[in-house]
Amino acid sequence: MGAVRHDLPEPDALTRPYWEAAERGLLLIRRCRACGRAHHYPREFCPHCWSEDVTWEQASGRAVLYTWSTVHRNDLPPFRERAPYVAAVVDLAEGPRMMTQVVECAEAELRAGLPLRVTFTDGRPVFRPEG
Repeated sequence: MGAVRHDLPEPDALTRPYWEAAERGLLLIRRCRACGRAHHYPREFCPHCWSEDVTWEQASGRAVLYTWSTVHRNDLPPFRERAPYVAAVVDLAEGPRMMTQVVECAEAELRAGLPLRVTFTDGRPVFRPEG
């Protein structure tokens, strides 16, 4: 993954495939083979049925906006340089909720249920309005 980055979590053995895929412009989620449910953030077990029979799956990249907050000030690097930004929770088409950021959208256009599509900024999955 190259040089150490302070704006991304440090990958470990479990999360490395997720961050490597994000660098390639792919969003991965985990799916349980026992109960069939998808989950995010990456875990070694299913949070629904506790099975350890989970695998990686490429997500469709579609989501809808669940909730958001516009952050106007954040003194922690690297967020200081990003403000203002829209911190958000989205419902992925596959089912899980994901914390993220909404980009390329005027604040007045934000609304619950807004259809979104994944895009990537500096190796981070973020979402923009679909279309």
